[in-house]
Amino acid sequence: MRIGFDAKRAFRNFTGLGNYSRATISILADYYPDNQYYLYTTPYKPHPLLSFADKANISICPPKGWLKGLPSMWRYYGLGANFLSDKVKLFHGLAAELPAKLPSKTRSVVTIHDLIFLRYPEYYKFIDRKIYTHKYRSACKRADLIIAISEQTKQDIINFFGIDEQKIRVIYQGCDSQFYKQVNDEEKSSVKELYQLPDDYVLYVGTIEERKNLLTLIKALELLPTALKLVVVGKPTPYFNTIRAYIRQHRLDERICFQHQAAFADLPTIYQQAKVLCYPSLFEGFGIPLLEALNSQVPLVAANCSSLPEAGGLGSLYVEPLNYEAMAEALRKAIEDEALRQKMIEAGVKYAANFREEHIAKNLWKVYQELM
Repeated sequence: MRIGFDAKRAFRNFTGLGNYSRATISILADYYPDNQYYLYTTPYKPHPLLSFADKANISICPPKGWLKGLPSMWRYYGLGANFLSDKVKLFHGLAAELPAKLPSKTRSVVTIHDLIFLRYPEYYKFIDRKIYTHKYRSACKRADLIIAISEQTKQDIINFFGIDEQKIRVIYQGCDSQFYKQVNDEEKSSVKELYQLPDDYVLYVGTIEERKNLLTLIKALELLPTALKLVVVGKPTPYFNTIRAYIRQHRLDERICFQHQAAFADLPTIYQQAKVLCYPSLFEGFGIPLLEALNSQVPLVAANCSSLPEAGGLGSLYVEPLNYEAMAEALRKAIEDEALRQKMIEAGVKYAANFREEHIAKNLWKVYQELM
C-alpha cells in the first residue's frame, strides 16, 4: 500500500512534534516494510536526526511546479494532486492538519496531540488561537479517523469539537530507543564534565514556560538538602525572566544549572545520572520526558493532572501541581527511601515496555487496516 504523510515537522522540527513524526514514519517503515511511504515536506536542511528517511521504502516528496515557491499553500491546497499522481491510498496528518482537499479515493487519518490552546488560552496569542482552532476542528471533522495520543486528548476532542468518540482511536506515543540502553561510566563522566553537572541532582526536562510550572519545583527544591541541585534542560521563553528573578531573590544560583542547548544524543546520559525526574506541568497531551525517565531507570515524580498518570504509570509518585511542600516530600522519598526507589524503578521499566515500537506499530497498522 502507498501511504502519505505530512512530513514537514519530521524534517524541520527537532523537538516534540518532530520526534513523533520521525518515530511514526520510521517504525512503520521497519515493521511493515512492504508498503511505500511518501513524505511530503517543504525544503529542509540536513540534520543527523533525518537518517530515518534513507530507508528503501521511503520517498521524499518536495513541492513541484508553480507551488514550489509557495510551500505553505502547497501543503494546504496542492497535496491532493500529488496523492493522485503518486497513487497514495491513505494519508496521515501527523500534526493536527489535513490538506484542504483530498481525493475521494484517499482515506485520511489525523493525529491530535493536545488542545492546550483551548484549555489555557491565556498562554497563546489571539490570532494563533484562531488559526489553531480552525485547523484542528477542520481536520477532526474531515478525517475518516482521528488518533489521540492519550485518553485526556480524546476527551478534549469530544468536549471542545463535539466529535463522536467512535471516530477516535487512542494510540500512545513512545520515546526514542536511545533511552533504552544504559550508558557506561566513561560516557557518564564525559557528559558530566561537558555540561558541568553536579553530583546529586533533580532533573527537569521541558520548555521553560509558565504551563510547565518550573517555579513550583524550584520552591520545592528550597525545602530539600542544599547538597541536592536542580538541572533544567529546555529552551527559555519570556517566562524565564520570572524564574531568574525568583532565583536571584532567593539566592539559589548555586543550586540550579540551566542547559538550554543540550544535545539530544546526550539526554540519556543526563537522565541516568539524575536522582529523580520531576515533571510538574499543569497540563500535557501526553508527556514524553516521563517515558524517557522510566526507560532510563530513573524514578519519576509528576503532577497528578491531565495525561501525566497515563504516561508515568502506577509506580511513579504524583502530587498536586502547585503544592510545593508535597512535591518536596515526594522528591525526598524517591531519593532517600532506597526500597521505594528500587520499587519505582522496576515498576517504571515494566510499564514503559507497553510503549515500545512494536506495540505502537501494531496499533497504527490496525487503524490503517480499519480505514482501508
